[in-house]
Amino acid sequence: MAKTLSVCPFCGCGCNFYIITKGERVVGVEPSPGNPVNKGMLCAKGWTSYEFIHSPDRLTMPLVRKGGELTETTWDEALDTVAGRLNDIKKEHGPDSLAFLASAKVTNEENYVFMKMARAVFGTNNVDHCARL
Repeated sequence: MAKTLSVCPFCGCGCNFYIITKGERVVGVEPSPGNPVNKGMLCAKGWTSYEFIHSPDRLTMPLVRKGGELTETTWDEALDTVAGRLNDIKKEHGPDSLAFLASAKVTNEENYVFMKMARAVFGTNNVDHCARL
């Protein structure tokens, strides 16, 4: 088994842990005792933070609905579909018919750009964040 030091992805606290791997598989996590943030402890989210990695339900390719069915597609087509649909909704119902939910799993800079897109591109202040622990 191997250990790789990492930062927990579930909130902005910055807890460190070791990702435990066996071969090519992530099999667990172990708190970093020397980190001043989590002091050798992890919350429930931290302890289970790796479980989605090998889930058979995990999406590995973008999906778009065609003829009522979800089908695999390219990232370019998926992003074009989403952008087109958001623009259609904005044109038909106005910019405040849209809302954008940001993520605690990305950097502050990425959340800032996301907020700027919502406000400058789509013209709405309907932006929220899921940073609640």
